[in-house]
Amino acid sequence: MIQGIKKNIQLSNGKTVEIETGKLAKQADGSVVVKMGNTMLLATVCAAADAKPGTDFMPLTVEYKEKFGAAGRFPGGFTRREGRASDYEILVSRLIDRALRPLFPDDYHAEVYVNVLLISADGDDMPDALAGLAASAALAVSDIPFNGPISEVRVARINGKYCINPTYSELAKADIDIIVAATIDNIMMVEGEMKEVSEAEMLEAIKVAHEEIKIHCRAQMELMQEVGKVEKRTYCHEENDEELKKDIWAKTYDKVYAVAASCNANKHARGDAFKAVKAEYCEQLGAEVATEKAFLIGQYYHAVEKEAMRRAILDEGKRLDGRKTTEIRPIWSEIDYLPMAHGSAVFTRGETQSLTTVTLGTKNDEKLIDEVLEQGKSRFLLHYNFPPFSTGEAKAARGVGRREIGHGNLAHRALKAVIPADYAYVIRIVSDILESNGSSSMATVCAGTLALMDAGVNISKPVSGIAMGLISEKKGTNFAVLSDILGDEDHLGDMDFKVTGTKDGITATQMDIKVDGLSFEILEKALNQAKEGRLHILNCITDTIAEPRADLKPHAPRIEKLIIDKDYIGAIIGSGGKNIQELQARTNTTIAIEEVDGKGIVEISGADKAGMDAAKEYIKGIAQEPEVGAVYTAKVKSIVEFGAFVEFMPQREGLLHVSEIAWKRVEKVSDELTEGQEIEVKLLGIDKGKYKLSRKALLPRPPRPDADKH
Repeated sequence: MIQGIKKNIQLSNGKTVEIETGKLAKQADGSVVVKMGNTMLLATVCAAADAKPGTDFMPLTVEYKEKFGAAGRFPGGFTRREGRASDYEILVSRLIDRALRPLFPDDYHAEVYVNVLLISADGDDMPDALAGLAASAALAVSDIPFNGPISEVRVARINGKYCINPTYSELAKADIDIIVAATIDNIMMVEGEMKEVSEAEMLEAIKVAHEEIKIHCRAQMELMQEVGKVEKRTYCHEENDEELKKDIWAKTYDKVYAVAASCNANKHARGDAFKAVKAEYCEQLGAEVATEKAFLIGQYYHAVEKEAMRRAILDEGKRLDGRKTTEIRPIWSEIDYLPMAHGSAVFTRGETQSLTTVTLGTKNDEKLIDEVLEQGKSRFLLHYNFPPFSTGEAKAARGVGRREIGHGNLAHRALKAVIPADYAYVIRIVSDILESNGSSSMATVCAGTLALMDAGVNISKPVSGIAMGLISEKKGTNFAVLSDILGDEDHLGDMDFKVTGTKDGITATQMDIKVDGLSFEILEKALNQAKEGRLHILNCITDTIAEPRADLKPHAPRIEKLIIDKDYIGAIIGSGGKNIQELQARTNTTIAIEEVDGKGIVEISGADKAGMDAAKEYIKGIAQEPEVGAVYTAKVKSIVEFGAFVEFMPQREGLLHVSEIAWKRVEKVSDELTEGQEIEVKLLGIDKGKYKLSRKALLPRPPRPDADKH
């Protein structure tokens, strides 16, 4: 049996993480198996020998996949095999990608593929917290150039104490749940959710995570030494023309700087001005040379734009649109914009706009979750759409991308903390971005809050969000933290740090770093500045609508719940669902029934109150026990020689014997009763499940013929 090289990491919570290499997937450039308890991940990395011509970016692809066999389960669906990536797998892939991408050398442009597979799962330990460590360790034992290692950990605060990589059951009690990625020196990525915690508490959680990550990074360095992969492969992935580079800087920088410092708030006009400078330079260069050197010209000119924008901010404090570093763009918002939606809002901040709807649904609208480690239902959904026209692009929309899933998940985390835990309705929020110039996910949070309040959802508090940026020189000696960043400030800057929360604390965060790490000094300043901006935006939201509507809109569905004995569920549903289908059709309602904790939970929804009341009374009738001595309104179902069968409660029939129809002798039942007739009856008794009913007991008793003789 092949013996691999192993390295153990002792976690602060007493658990051990084992990294093994040299045993599986040996033809990959690097491969490791990371194990904690009975949860195991296989991570592999492969890189192309050279970059494709004309590539000036890092073509990194990260795929995280979970094998159903890892947990001893069959996949769903007709084929019974793993298919396209789930939202969860995409979100974990993004966590890995965002931590690794900034740490490849700037001039390394060969294709790199990172694959992380969940190959064993005990259902208790959470694999997403180990995925970043596995990917980094695979890079560490390869010869692929990488300025790591990094690691990722989940840090949760449970009963006031911080816990590293908690289990699923432990996490349910946490008020902070974040995943942090870092090198041994700097923070690289943060993502997670919180229950209205302060900036200081969040910063403390990140520091706890970083101390743990340092241990992981040292272990990977030792493993790298043991496998002899300290020296990485040599490469030359960039074509350069130093003379052309100097010429572009000399002839365009001042003009580009003038555009960057002109404080033009119009995104397209500013973009056209930058393009005009480049076009003028290409014209001076000559068409033939400009065509031949088009790739290098674009690369060098982009560097000029980036430096000019950064210097204008650092040297003069001038942002591209003229705002101060702490200033928020103009905001306007409107609710009830769509008359037939259950809730709707338009939120516009600068040139970023979200049109958001809220739809209220019933139990039948719950999202089914069937993943390797999670099965269940979700009652709060949020979907984010980013069509090409939002940035003026002339192209077709091609389905939901990873970015849309990631942005939607962040907004979902931001808002779910304020949704009542026992809310009767299933909620779906849909944010369609109509314009985008930075911070569209945060516009979704703000528009979502407005739409929820417009729908009459009694959220505990309004939530707002803001995206913070960073422009810094190396080593962080000179930096500027930017509030409410533009798209260009995101693209050309060093950080995209999104923070959402209520007036009382943070509910969610997502941070991406595009440089080699972030100091705690900068992180603290960004958090405090984000709080100021968040509160300003909250004031704008509450100026539009201060609190949720007192009631739902007239066309929104109404829901009522009944709790019944579970033994009556079958009677309500009927054979093949016949009873409940007929009831729904007759009352124009939607009825859902399930058994929870030994009780039957009946949910009735509909737009018509009379129909809902009728359905409710019918179900109550089925679910209640007949009471001896009680009087009921019964319907004659059939007539027989010895009496009539009557339905005196829903799904409850009894025999009204001919002797109990009237005080007089009844020769022929049909002379007294007809099918479909409603009569009053009294329940005299119950004998072995049979009901003894009487009509004559409710009729005046005629006097006896000999009564007058005495």
